[in-house]
Order: sequence, then structure tokens, then C-alpha cells
Amino acid sequence: MLRGKRLVLVGDSMNREQWISLVCLVESSIPQGLKSMDYKLNGSLINFMATEYNATIDFYLSPLLVESNSDDPGNNGVSDRIVRVQAIEKHARHWTDADILVFDSYVWWLLRTKMNVLWGSFQSSDGIYKEIDMIRSYEMALKTWSDWLEIHINRTKTKLFFVSMSPTHQRGEEWGMGTNQNCYSETMPIFKKGYQGSGSNPKMMRAVEAAIDELKTRGLKVQMLNITQLSEYRKEGHPSIYRKQWVPITEDQLSNPTSYADCVHWCLPGVPDTWNELLYAYLLHY
Repeated sequence: MLRGKRLVLVGDSMNREQWISLVCLVESSIPQGLKSMDYKLNGSLINFMATEYNATIDFYLSPLLVESNSDDPGNNGVSDRIVRVQAIEKHARHWTDADILVFDSYVWWLLRTKMNVLWGSFQSSDGIYKEIDMIRSYEMALKTWSDWLEIHINRTKTKLFFVSMSPTHQRGEEWGMGTNQNCYSETMPIFKKGYQGSGSNPKMMRAVEAAIDELKTRGLKVQMLNITQLSEYRKEGHPSIYRKQWVPITEDQLSNPTSYADCVHWCLPGVPDTWNELLYAYLLHY
């Protein structure tokens, strides 16, 4: 299916996990010497190549879709996050030739109720900064993304997808555990039909759906890859304390594992493999 094609997943660390899952699902069938991995643009672009098929599966880091001061993969934990909601070309020029594009952008927007928005450039001293409601700034970023797609995408060639919200499981009281509990030590899914925790923001989902519907009126098809509800149930699917720690764990944290449990990302193999099964099904029938 990917012979002679380039598939690019664009977005945040959730999309990177989906990319890792996808590469793992295919590379085990490819002999050594007929595959390669390459890190480019200081790690912002990761390239997997299956040489026999001339097939490429890439990940491009663009956690807020548009340009921000958090785009450096080695230094993206800035506390004062700023987005340029009208600027996307810095990122988009690296995936403009893709045959399949899979976007996501969600978790980084959740960290605050308002976003610092910049009109102008980070290099200029005369830019205009304004704090804007998070949902509104998210809609503005989606508008910039939509406009770029309408102008630059080859409609006879490129297949477009947007992955819906990846739920978090930070509050155990929402599934009947204590107020100080999160996904740490959880071993079973949630069985309540239709469960939705506070780690999901329906307004953001509706904003994406509205952007996709609006693109449809312009003759551009974007398929929503809806992974939210099936992932909502999987509170036990996060790495919790069993993940690589980029910053050493303090003694206080070690005494309270829930304090450093990762209930945002996912174990691999795990839930993102199912996301890719859905992507595969859509590609078969696109």
C-alpha cells in the first residue's frame, strides 16, 4: 500500500507514539539492510525508510500545528508557551510532498485555559502579544491549518487524516478511586459504557469537526480518525511509573509513585496499535 509513497504523522508526542507503533508493526517484516532510520532537523523530523518498497513513514514534531516557542524537540518544556496562530509554513514545508498526512494536536493545548498568541515573528521586537481563550486560539490555529491545506494539498494524490483527542487518566475519583489516585497501579479497563473523563475536552473535538466540515465545503476531504472513546476505557494502558525519565526522580516523588506516574502517554505495544489498525482500515477503503 505504501510502495513509492511517503506517509507523515504530524503533531505532538501522541502522534509520535502512533508513529512508533506503526513503524514497529511493519519493520519486523523487513530484513536488516533493507530499512533505515534517520533523525533530521535536530530531531524534529524522524524518517523510517523501507528501501525495497521505496516507502517512507515519517514523524514531524509540530505539537501545536502552528509555529510556537515550544517546537524545539530538545527544549519544548517552556513554561510561558507562545503560539503564532497565523504561521504554519515553517513546519508545513517539511511535509508538503506527503502522499498520506496524519495530523493531531491536543494535549499541549490542554495545559492552560488561555494561550499567549503572537502576531509577528519571534525575531522581531514589534510583535503583538495577546492572551486569548484556549478554545478560540485552537480554532484560529485550525483555520490556519485548513487554509494551508486548501492551497497546497494535491487533491488527486494526498490522503488526509486528523486523529481525535487522546484521553488522559489523571483523576481516579472519576472511575471510583480516591481523590489522590490516578492511573498508577491500575490493571483493568473502565467498563462503564460511554465513560468520559475530564481529560477529554468535547469543545476541542467539535472545533476539529467544524474545521473538517468546512474543508469539505471547499472540496477537500479529511477523515477523522476517532480514537477517543475506545481509549477512554483504557486507564491501565499508560506507562505510569514504568517509563524513561528524562529528569531524575526526587526522593519525595519516589515516596509517592502517583506523583510522577505518566497517565498521558501510552504503553507500546498497546492502545496506539489499535489506532493504527483503524488507520489501516481507512486506507484500504479511502
